[in-house]
Amino acid sequence: MLALVLKVAVNAVALWIATLVVNGISLSGPNKIVTLVVVALIFGIVNAVLKPIIKTVGCAFYLLTLGLIGLVVNALLFLLVSAISGYAHLGFAVHGFLAAFLGAIVVSVVGFVLHLVIPDRYDEN
Repeated sequence: MLALVLKVAVNAVALWIATLVVNGISLSGPNKIVTLVVVALIFGIVNAVLKPIIKTVGCAFYLLTLGLIGLVVNALLFLLVSAISGYAHLGFAVHGFLAAFLGAIVVSVVGFVLHLVIPDRYDEN
């Protein structure tokens, strides 16, 4: 349970940093922390459900592009999270593919760095 809470918290921090760094990602609303946590949950669910399916179906594209198509897939999943949060009126929006592309990279890098800082006993898979 602690690992799940920790992963949501890491995703929320990574999304918050993406809103600060990337120009086309906006966060609005009265309670931004709750918004970030809910969007982090959506982000985790979308990545856990859709990403393995996309990787399996698009295996040839991953091999053909030496994995670079993964950056495009991450950007499209980031746009999907934005669409879901817009439909739920959460106040998280990504404006355009370039913002989604850069946001997905920022979230991946920040998540990676935060997982390096977190001790392994708390970061169980």
